[in-house]
Amino acid sequence: MQRLLKTEKDTQDFACRLAEKLQPNDVLTLEGQLGVGKTTFTKGLAQGLDIKRNISSPTFTIVKEYRGRLPLYHMDVYRLENSMEDIGFDDYFFGDGVTVIEWASFIEDFLPKERLDIKLHYTEDAAQREITLTPFGEHFEQVVKALS
Repeated sequence: MQRLLKTEKDTQDFACRLAEKLQPNDVLTLEGQLGVGKTTFTKGLAQGLDIKRNISSPTFTIVKEYRGRLPLYHMDVYRLENSMEDIGFDDYFFGDGVTVIEWASFIEDFLPKERLDIKLHYTEDAAQREITLTPFGEHFEQVVKALS
């Protein structure tokens, strides 16, 4: 599924709608160039999970945890590129919350088979983004269908 997001608010609103369809153990990968809106997207997810805290990129901590309707585990694994270090991913992936992983391609070997891959791309209009959702597993196919 592809969709054009015209503003930051569109990005957050779309992510908020997605969050309403998520359940414990859901894993979302989030790929895109620097500044494309990965953290903006995660802020929308947090809103949809009833998280009140400010969301910021976990670049230096690798994982930030937030409590809401479901816990949100926000990972930025950019610093793990070319590393086979397992920081206990399964505790997050198969825990009681939703895991969002920025730069997930760097930990491909650790990712669960069932997940939702999300890619954000710049468009010719610098203010707009294109989002692509690729579901892996029946649950995520239903989630994407519900968003269409």
